[in-house]
Amino acid sequence: MSPMRAIIPALALLAASLAATPAAAQDGEGAQTRQQNPSGLPIPRWVSVRAGEANLRTGPGARYPIDWVLQRKDLPVEVVEEFENWRKIRAPDETVGWVHKSMLSGNRTATVAVARARVLSRPEDRAPIAAFVEEGVQVKLEFCEAEWCAVAIESHGVEGWIPRAALWGLHDGEVVVR
Repeated sequence: MSPMRAIIPALALLAASLAATPAAAQDGEGAQTRQQNPSGLPIPRWVSVRAGEANLRTGPGARYPIDWVLQRKDLPVEVVEEFENWRKIRAPDETVGWVHKSMLSGNRTATVAVARARVLSRPEDRAPIAAFVEEGVQVKLEFCEAEWCAVAIESHGVEGWIPRAALWGLHDGEVVVR
């Protein structure tokens, strides 16, 4: 066998083994290993609480003590870390803890983050007002663009537009499409 024919299978084996290992990310101070999240989804990301009650634990497992109990269905939370079937989340009041992934939903919601927000009929500052909503009110996100979000408050039959700066539950520049 020629030396070139021996090198090609060795290179293929090396390429296959590199593809099976986590990718290394370079930063200014050296190489850092970045592992794939168990869900394969980006972190951080926004989700909502699926159940009316969700135990917030001090660590990623049922043996860790319950630190808080979240009691608002559809509450927006930010996933900041993952471990197996557990998600470390941040709630609107900045509380952080671990919940089982079954307690979370991909439905996008947000909370009003200003003292009083106007829900407008169109994404324009001078549009007719559909409703006023107070800080902490949960809204369903229908669509978000650069400056405005189309929202629904289903319990009150209200739909309209709120400036995204008045909402908690979005990353800067994030576009939401249903």
